[in-house]
Amino acid sequence: MIKQQLTLLIFVGTAISMSAQNITIKPYLQDASPNDIYIRWETDEGDESLVEWGTSEALGNQTSGLAFASNGGEQRIHEVHLEGLERFTQYHYRVITGTAISEIYSFKTPPFASDEESFRIVAMSDMQRDGAFPDKFREVVEDGVMDYLDESIGGNITDNLALIMIPGDLVVNGNNFGSWQQTFFEPSEELLSRVPVYPVPGNHENDASFYFSYFRLPENGTTGFEEHWWLKDYGNVRMIGLDSNGPYNGQDQLDWLDQVLLETCSADSIDFVFAQLHHPHKSELWTPGETGFSGDVVSRLEQFSTNCGKPSIHFFGHTHGYSRGQSRDHKHLWINVATAGGAIDNWGEFPNFDYPEFSKSLDEYGFVMVEITAGDEPELIVKRLTRGDQNEVINNEVVDSLVVRLLAPEVVRPSALFPVGASIPPECVELNAGDFSSENHDATHGQSHWQVDVESGDFSNPVAESWRNFENWYYDVDTQAGDDLTNETIDGLQEMTDYIWRVRYRDKELNWSEWSFPASFATTASITPENLLVNPGAEDGLTGWTISQGIVEPLLSNECNGVPAYQGDRYFGVGGLCEESEVGVAYQDVDVTLFSDSIDAEVFAVSYGGYLSNYAGDDLPELKLIFQDELGNQVAESPVLSTLNSSWTSLFDEMMVPSGTRTIRMELKGTRNAGTDNDSYMDALYLGVGATLDCDDLSLHINEEKLPTLLLSVFPNPTSQVLHVSCQDVDLTALSINVLDMAGRKCQVDVDALGERLKIGVSALKPGTYVILVRDERGVLAREVFVKE
Repeated sequence: MIKQQLTLLIFVGTAISMSAQNITIKPYLQDASPNDIYIRWETDEGDESLVEWGTSEALGNQTSGLAFASNGGEQRIHEVHLEGLERFTQYHYRVITGTAISEIYSFKTPPFASDEESFRIVAMSDMQRDGAFPDKFREVVEDGVMDYLDESIGGNITDNLALIMIPGDLVVNGNNFGSWQQTFFEPSEELLSRVPVYPVPGNHENDASFYFSYFRLPENGTTGFEEHWWLKDYGNVRMIGLDSNGPYNGQDQLDWLDQVLLETCSADSIDFVFAQLHHPHKSELWTPGETGFSGDVVSRLEQFSTNCGKPSIHFFGHTHGYSRGQSRDHKHLWINVATAGGAIDNWGEFPNFDYPEFSKSLDEYGFVMVEITAGDEPELIVKRLTRGDQNEVINNEVVDSLVVRLLAPEVVRPSALFPVGASIPPECVELNAGDFSSENHDATHGQSHWQVDVESGDFSNPVAESWRNFENWYYDVDTQAGDDLTNETIDGLQEMTDYIWRVRYRDKELNWSEWSFPASFATTASITPENLLVNPGAEDGLTGWTISQGIVEPLLSNECNGVPAYQGDRYFGVGGLCEESEVGVAYQDVDVTLFSDSIDAEVFAVSYGGYLSNYAGDDLPELKLIFQDELGNQVAESPVLSTLNSSWTSLFDEMMVPSGTRTIRMELKGTRNAGTDNDSYMDALYLGVGATLDCDDLSLHINEEKLPTLLLSVFPNPTSQVLHVSCQDVDLTALSINVLDMAGRKCQVDVDALGERLKIGVSALKPGTYVILVRDERGVLAREVFVKE
């Protein structure tokens, strides 16, 4: 019995000593430098941490490291630091823990910046597993990144790809141990074993210890916040990793970033800066994901690029789709590199907004490839490779690309062509400039920036401004298609005012010209019908408006945590901020009995609209007209104007007034969809009756022949009987003369033409504003507005 027990004990002991270790996470590369690199892997047990390595598959060298616990001690993470390596050299390696031996992999060490080697990186994010498409991340890695490099370049992936940047949300829940192995490392093991990966935490990592156990990131951030923020150089690029999650998204991190950027400015070896953080500053596909901290980061990168002459990029995720844009005044790119596996944020699924900074937003899977060229003419080539969407797999099609160079060729200053010294109705101002030109003959026109200011202004606070890109893909439509960027319609100008304007051009590589020399013009009397609303912008409180439901407030700019007014000092909070209601409704009635003949003939128009907004893309401001007969019965309603945009948005429409209408009611409605406040905002409301003159009929825009604009002299103005018109050195008797009323109808008047002078009898006209048109066979040559008393 004793012998049997002893035998059994020996047998059990032998079994324990011969148990096999298993590699649960295959080797992956971390924190590579020209002369060293870290290799990590995980096993289910065992503390031996050995790497065999060499410049061939014969290996020949051994380096030991350390092991530490993960998942409460059930698994062992191994780390080996290989030192004394040669720069920009390919090495082969395998890892060993007891009986667990990996296959042989390879990697390539980075170059020195002085080597001026070119290289590529991949940026992708938000690969947290979508249960509907659980294999998507593996597909993006193997069928996407790896196949693209193999098919487009060939050879060893270690020669073709330097590193991987991941701005967050690697797993669904950072506290779930199994998801790290199964949904991040396993799908990407073929890539991470050959190319170093540099992530930053997203919100799904949950600040979990697993994230900081699995990754060895450069420990050069603020003391006490190691691996939350860091920097890493590869060749002529400086990578900056940031943590946009609370409670880390504060001043400590921004102070560190300020110091890093200051040092980078004077670092001759660095040509470009790539920052990555999880949350967006602005997001077209999902506006609720935006954060102010990211805006603080972007503003610092913008100023760095302008002050130091080094282009920069911030890569981000959080929103599950692709967006690429740029700062207007700085050589800085905005790139959302999602989604590599997380469920797509489809258009219309969440609050959206068409930001001017973004040129292209796509609801799709994919990744971003950046090709960096060093040497005498450093440049970046950014490419978006799509993997399609839930309904269609697309195999690595390039759907977006652009080039950014360190050294900028000069873009020629554009010429201001029209208006120059002209008089134009404020509704008909179209700025026209000359053709695009650049020292780089291959460069093409990418953007135009227009500014208008009062004549005494210096453009530091322009009264009107517009920034246009050659493309703007939003909801799968290019809203800029057909715009050659050489003309721009300007809205919102005042009548009878002197203005100056200018324009600058940008090529598609983000290089701006100097501003054009300013040109001047003047506005005449308005050709838009008078605004019949009383107190259209809440400047007089709620005067003229009746509240029929809930709360409606006349809010001062930023009052009760609101927003700046669009115009003036106040705006309407329809639903309330200081006090609030789920729904707020107010209205104003406008009596149109005076126009009953035209209304009943169904030839009378009404224009209406205003500027609408909300706070965060949730609450809904709505505006409509209700047409009532003489007894107050409803005759009809207009289409509703509404938006979920979180910035002031111009919404206007026009329709014929239904027969029988005697009162037009403008109704404002605000509906709360989220939060406590009802953030439904309205300002600068408008309701006018009678047709607006057609600017095209007035031929106020220069055409292909650049027709001259004659300057008419009209006096007396206003007049009651006779109007005298003259035009120096022009025979007016050879031209066609017409007078139009404010509805665009020709008026019967007596015209006596005497060479350069006209005498027009206007005594038969009703009091009001009229327009004189001077035409020849090519079109309208001149126009002028006069008032009949």
